[in-house]
Parts: sequence; C-alpha cells; structure tokens
Amino acid sequence: MIRFSLFTFTFLLCTSLCAVAQESDNQDVVTLKNGDVTMTVNVAKGGKILSLKHQDKEMLSQLRWPESYGSTFWTSPQKEWNWPPVSEFDKQPYTRQPSSISHQPSNILSITSPVCQRLGLSMGKDFAADAADGAFVITYSIKNEGSEPRRVAPWEVTRVENTGGLIFFDAPVDSIWPAGLMSFEAADGAAWFTTDEAPHNRKVNADGRGWLAYCANGLLLVKVFRDLQADEPAPGEAEVQVYVNRGKAHIELESQGPYTLLQPGEQLTWTVRWYLLPVATTDKAQLMQQVRQLIP
Repeated sequence: MIRFSLFTFTFLLCTSLCAVAQESDNQDVVTLKNGDVTMTVNVAKGGKILSLKHQDKEMLSQLRWPESYGSTFWTSPQKEWNWPPVSEFDKQPYTRQPSSISHQPSNILSITSPVCQRLGLSMGKDFAADAADGAFVITYSIKNEGSEPRRVAPWEVTRVENTGGLIFFDAPVDSIWPAGLMSFEAADGAAWFTTDEAPHNRKVNADGRGWLAYCANGLLLVKVFRDLQADEPAPGEAEVQVYVNRGKAHIELESQGPYTLLQPGEQLTWTVRWYLLPVATTDKAQLMQQVRQLIP
C-alpha cells in the first residue's frame, strides 16, 4: 500500500491548487497563478503578457502608450520588418488552442497568431506554471507558412518601468556594444547597470550566458533561456539586449534565440523560464546568489 505523509498530501494539494489559470469576465484575459505569483495574458491583443505580480506588487510596465507596457514576442532580425512591430504578432487577436479552452482551472494556455503574409510566418505561445520551482514556462514557436525557406530568430521583449532598478547579466563589461551608452559595472560575476535617465533612447547588446535579471521595488525578475554561441544570433542582433527609453519612462529587457533556417512547414521552438521573487536587498552578491540557485 502506498502511504502519504501529511506533508506529502499537503504539498500535492497545494501543487494542484496553486498552479492554475483564472479567466476574468473578459474571456480574452487569462491569469496564470503559481503560488504567490500571477501572470496575466491578453489573448485578443497580440497575446501580450499584461501583468506579472508577486501578491499585489507589479513588475511589468503598466504605461499605456503603444510599445511601452507588458511583454511581447517578435521575430528577429528587426531589419526584416523595421517599425512598427508586425501587427499580426504584436496587436491582432491570437487564437486559443483547444487544449487550453476549458471551463475547469488549468495551468496551461496555448495560443497562435494569425499568419503574417508579408513575412510568411506565424507564431505560437504556450504558457505553463511549473509549481515545482515556481517558474512560469513560456515556449514560443515560429512557423514557416510560406513556400520558400526562411531564416528567423525568436525575440522576447519585456518592459519594466524605469524606477531606479538594477539590470544584470553574465557578460564581460568591455564586450557590451555599442560602448559608452550605459555605465555597466563588473561585480560578483556579472555586468550591472543601475537604471538612470537620459534625454535620448539607448540600446546595448551582449553575448550573455543564458539569463537576464532585473531587481526593483523589492522584486527580482530572472529570465532563463538557452545560452547561444557567438555565431548563433541573427545578423546585427544579440542574445541579450537592453533598451532604455529617453527620460524615465520604460526599459526593455530583451533576449533572443538562435537564427534558424526553416523549410516550408517547419517551425522552431524556444523556451524562456520566468521567476519572480521578493527580495529585501539590493546587495549584488546576495542577488547573484539568488540567481545562481535558478540557472542551470
């Protein structure tokens, strides 16, 4: 006979109840819950992540002018579509897949974009809550819907408000390019940038080591993804990117996957694990200790 201790039973019950999806009155807005952390996705507006909270404390930008809030997913390199972001991927309604349409609570949401005829591509986003380690696991896909081979890379863009936080990742400071745009400091095995204010937009690139972190307002966001070799990003792009909007508006924490050749009908997948933790310190050594517990 299999025996369960009270602790084991409590843990299993908590796991089954804590990692669930909740729908608001608006059926297009879905909230995934994992313990004290919630992630809210708007299926009807580009499949964007609108909110990431620990209890009632928000991490993502809630500004409401275009391209200043939430988290989105694009194709790379940007030179193939320039600006503004591709509407089919960034603005138009996504379709929920049957596996994630249910009247019962679930910890999974699967959505797909319309086909962008101009690029011959479509996107998918699979969201899941991993109760075992507290992560939200997002698996992105890009499919070649055209009749010719296409090369493309995945690109996640997450916006936070510029409130005097710390951005850090594993890369030599002198390798961050263009040089001199932001004042990075090397400490405790990472490159650190204390967010500041400038009258112009700034963006830097780095060959990271598979993670990117941001600490502000008592919260630590850590995103973990596959570490790329130096020749794997799309031309002119990078594994880790940081964009700071002029003034003190918003910041973009960006990561990219490998530049991949897709034959007609083929698709790539790329996974990012999101962790949101409460922290009571901005000490760099202590923050790095937290990150090291999460990265492979």
